[in-house]
Amino acid sequence: MKHRIVIVGGGAGGIELATRLGKTLGRRNHATITLVDANLTHIWKPLFHEVAAGSLNPGVDELNYIAQAKWNHFHFQHGRMAGIDRTSKAIRLTAPSGSSWQEREIEYDTLVMAVGSHCNDFATPGVQQHCQFLDSRAQAERLHGVLLNRYMRSHASDTAHPLEIAIVGAGATGVELCAELQHAVRVIKGYGVKHACPSTLNITLLEAGPRVLPVLNEKASQAVHNGLNELGINVRVGTAVKEVTENGVVLADGETLNADLKIWAAGIKAPEFLKTLDGLETNRINQLNVKRTLQTTLDDSIFALGDCSSCPLDDTSGRFVPPRAQAANQQAALLCKNLERHLDGEPLLDFKYEDKGTLISLASFDTVGSLNGIFSGKVITRGLIAKTLYTSLYRLHQAALYGTPRMLLKALAEYLQRKTRPKLRLH
Repeated sequence: MKHRIVIVGGGAGGIELATRLGKTLGRRNHATITLVDANLTHIWKPLFHEVAAGSLNPGVDELNYIAQAKWNHFHFQHGRMAGIDRTSKAIRLTAPSGSSWQEREIEYDTLVMAVGSHCNDFATPGVQQHCQFLDSRAQAERLHGVLLNRYMRSHASDTAHPLEIAIVGAGATGVELCAELQHAVRVIKGYGVKHACPSTLNITLLEAGPRVLPVLNEKASQAVHNGLNELGINVRVGTAVKEVTENGVVLADGETLNADLKIWAAGIKAPEFLKTLDGLETNRINQLNVKRTLQTTLDDSIFALGDCSSCPLDDTSGRFVPPRAQAANQQAALLCKNLERHLDGEPLLDFKYEDKGTLISLASFDTVGSLNGIFSGKVITRGLIAKTLYTSLYRLHQAALYGTPRMLLKALAEYLQRKTRPKLRLH
C-alpha cells in the first residue's frame, strides 16, 4: 500500500508543498498526496489588501484546487478539519459553510498541518462585533463591498459622505491597506464617481508599539511612516486600543476616536481547534510546537509549517521562526525533501530560516523595504527596484505552482487584460 500523505490547509505553504510532492512522489507513484481545504480556490494571502481595495480581481487571480491537483498528481478533498484520532491515524472532516454532506474520515500515514493564522484580537472588547478583518478572501471581498457601496451612495445622492476609517495594527497588512485605499479612491474619482476623492477619505492607523513595521529596521520604518503621512494618513504609534464600539474605538488613555469603519489588522494567532488535536502541544497563540525537523513534539508522523507552527530558530537562543510568508515558503521546500527522506528511511534535515528582508508596497505611490545578504548587511531600497522585487515575490509563488513557463504566460495575460478592463474592480 502506498504511503498516504495528507496536507490540511491550502495556503501559500500548503499548496506549494502539495504541488512539489505531487511532482515528485505523486508522479513517481511512491505516495498518495491529498490536500484538504475548506475553500475551492487559492489566493495568495499577502494580496488580500488588494482584493479589499479593488486593485485585484479574485475571480481572475484565483487558483482552483481541483484543477491544480489534476495537473500535479495529487488529490483534493473539500472539507473543514474537525478533529483527529492519532491512534487510528485519521482526521475528521465536516462540511464547509454552505455544504450539507455528513462528517467523514480520511486516514493518513503522514499528516501535515498548514492551516495558517488569523488576527489576534487580544480579547479586546467589541472587536469581533464591530471590526472588519482581512483573514480570508470572503472577508476581503466583504470589505470591498462596504467601501464600494459607500462611494456609490455618495454618487447617487450627489452628496459628500466623508468616510472615517480606523485601522488597528501597523504591520504589513495595515500599512499596505492604508496605501491601497488611498490609491483606490483616486482611481474611482478618475472614473467620474462624484464625491470620491482623498478629501472625503480620512484614515487613522493605530499602532500600540513605538513605530510602524517593527520587522523593518528603524530607517526603513521611518521612511514608510513618512510616506503614509504624505498620503494624508494619520499615523499614531504608541496608541493601544482598549475597546471597539459601534461608533469608533476607545484608546487606552480614554480618548474616543470616531470611525465609520473599523478594521483590525493587529497580531496573529493560529486557529483555536489546534488546541484540541488529541493532546498535541501548542503555545499561547495556538501554534503547534514543532522540532526543527518540523515534526510535532509529541508525534513524529505529524508535521506543521507556516503560521500555525512554532519552530525554534536554533537549538540555543530560545527564539522562534517568525510567522511570515517567506518562512512558509522555505519550510514547504524543506518539508518536501524531508518527506522524501522519511519514506526512504533517511534522517531528517533541520529547518534553517533565512531572512531575506522585507518589502512593503505603498500601492502605486512607492515601495520601501530592507534586503538582507546584499553587501553583508541590511540595505534600504525603495522606488522602481523595490517595486520590481516586491512583484517578483508573487511571481515566484506562481512559478512554484504553475511552473515558470505558465507563470510567464499568466504575467503576459494579466498585462493584456489591464488594457481592456478597469484599473479597479468596480463591482
